[in-house]
Amino acid sequence: MIRINLLGVERQKQRKAVVSFDIGRQVTLACGVILATTALGIGWWYWSLGRQAAQLDTEIASAQQEAARLRTVLADVRRFEGTRAQLQQRVALIEQRRRGQSVPVRLLDLVSRSLPDALWLTSMDQNAGTVTIEGLSTTLISVSDFVGNLGQSPLLK
Repeated sequence: MIRINLLGVERQKQRKAVVSFDIGRQVTLACGVILATTALGIGWWYWSLGRQAAQLDTEIASAQQEAARLRTVLADVRRFEGTRAQLQQRVALIEQRRRGQSVPVRLLDLVSRSLPDALWLTSMDQNAGTVTIEGLSTTLISVSDFVGNLGQSPLLK
C-alpha cells in the first residue's frame, strides 16, 4: 500500500505568504516616510508664506491708497484753516473798526437806518454838536416818521 499525504499539500497551499522585511528594508521605508513628511511640511510652509506675502502686499497697497487720500484731505484742511485764519483776521479788523467808529460814522449809520421810503436826503452837516439835515419828501408823514425814528436814538439826546 502506498500512502499519499494529501493533507500536507493542502496545508502548504493554505498558508499565506508572509512578507517579512529585513532591517535594511525597514530603515529604507522609515527614511522614505520621514523624507515625504518633511517635503510635505516644507511645501505647506512655502505655501503659507506665499499666502501671507500676498496678503501683506494687498494691505500695503490699500494703506498707500489710504495715505494718498489722507494727503488730499490734509491739503484741504490746511487750505480751509488758511481761509478761516484770513476770515478771522477780517472779522477782527471789522470789529476793531466798529469799536473805533467816531460819532459821525455812527450818526450816519443811524440816519440811514431811520430813513422812510418816501424821503430823500440832499445834505447833512455837523458843526459843534449841531446836526443840520436837508432833504425832500413826498408827504409830511414821512418827515414825522423820520424825526420819530431819530428821536428814539440815545446818540441824539
